[in-house]
Parts: sequence; C-alpha cells; structure tokens
Amino acid sequence: MRIFVLGNCHRPGVSEEAERLLPLLREHAEIVLSDLCQEADLTGLSADLTLVLGGDGAILRAARQMGYRQTPVLGVNLGKLGFLADLSPDQLRDCFPGVARGEYRVTRHLMFECVLELAGQRRTFLGLNEIAVQTAPPFHMIELDLIVDGEPASRYSGDGLIVSTPIGSTAHSLSAGGPILGQDLSAFVITPICPHTLTNRPVVDSADKVYTISVRRAPSGAFLVIDGQETVPVADGHTITVRRAPVSFGLVKVAGRSYYQTLRDKLRWGEPPNYRDEPSAGA
Repeated sequence: MRIFVLGNCHRPGVSEEAERLLPLLREHAEIVLSDLCQEADLTGLSADLTLVLGGDGAILRAARQMGYRQTPVLGVNLGKLGFLADLSPDQLRDCFPGVARGEYRVTRHLMFECVLELAGQRRTFLGLNEIAVQTAPPFHMIELDLIVDGEPASRYSGDGLIVSTPIGSTAHSLSAGGPILGQDLSAFVITPICPHTLTNRPVVDSADKVYTISVRRAPSGAFLVIDGQETVPVADGHTITVRRAPVSFGLVKVAGRSYYQTLRDKLRWGEPPNYRDEPSAGA
C-alpha cells in the first residue's frame, strides 16, 4: 500500500505522534510523502490512501490539498470532536495492519465548487464542509439573494448565510440551527445566520441544483469563508455560485465504526443531562 501522511503540525502533539507512528506505517506501507504542514504540491503524486493526523480541520485542508485527485482519507483524531478523524492513535495501531491488507471500506461524500465573481473577475474554490457569507465587526446586516437553478428563492437579511454539504452539516451549519444530514446524502443545506426575518429557516435541497448567492448590500468587512479556513472579502455586486464538484471525498471506515456511533460518542446522545454538579455529602 502507498500512502500520503498529512497533518496539522501546528497542533500540539501531532509531530510527536507522527514520529511514534512512522515505524509502524513503514512496516506495512510505502510512504510516498509526509507533509505535516500540508504545504506540498501533490500534483503528479499518487497513493492508495491518505493518513491525516490532527483533527477535522486537518482533513478539510487535506481534501483541498489533494484537489481534483482525491485519495481516500483515514483520519487520526488529535483534536477535539473528530467527526471525520474518529480513530485514536491507539486504535490506528490496532487496525493499520488490517487496513494495509485492504480490510476497510470507503464511503464517498459530496464536495462542492464555489465560484466568486465580480465584474468579470472570478475565483474558484474546492471544498468539503461549507461556504459561509457573513459579516464582521461591527456586524451590520448583510443582504443576500438566493437563486436556485436560475429561480429566485429567497432574500436574506441578517448575519449571513451558510451552504453546507452533509459532511459539513455537523459544523457551522449545526451551530446556526441547521439539521444533521446523513453523510451519504446528495444534498445541500442552506442555513441563515441570525436572520432578521424569523420565517427564514434552513432548507435542504438536491446537490444536482446550482445555488447562486447575490450580494445586494454588504457592510465593510463582509467575507466569504471556505471550510472555515479560507477567507475572501466580498462586497456589493459579488455573486457566489455553489455546485456539486466533479470529484467526491473518500472516507476510510474500519470495522466497528459507524456514523451513528460517532454521533452518539461526539454529541453524547443517550446520556442523561448534567445540569449541575452532584451535591456534596451532607449538603
């Protein structure tokens, strides 16, 4: 097996954990490239699997770093929640010999292309989680029109708008009140951020449609954010088009790990609420 090893070298413990894991990895696989700062150009390189050390943010960077030649990703969580990077280093040590023998499955997930245009100038971004068009301090309202497949859908006034994939539905969109989508769905969720009109609600629609956001009025400092990591200023007249990317993201799954198990573990589903500390004895 040929592998890329990528990761977030800025997160404490990643470089040290990589040093501990490299002997095991080399024993079972050929390391084509090790890039813990995720700066290398992967053009012209190929591998069977990408091992990502860090957290979900490192996986989002890896997906964009691989660009239009996606390699299935196995994530090792050295961060916090870890919806995508759901293996611990010890779990990786246990399962990697089997992974090297092909004992895993790959689930495929929607990625998006985002095109930002103004006066004939255009930039294209590839992403996995979401795009957000939002304001910055002092947080004056932004006004946006949403057009779906050429048909006007809604006008939003508020702090902004999120267009998320199913993978991204447990990220920024969830914190803004959006729904959790099954990761294998072919859909986008459009989630307003603090809308001024209370009837504006999240909408789930097909990923086969094209979503265009027209910036009617943007306060100074408004910006477009790709996957919570790339930031581009936006102004009046900008249009932002979101559509299905021509590539999909591959997530490596090993035996015993499922999406609902991840949701139970990370969101503590099924656990009783702990509203306050237990009273001390004699209280």
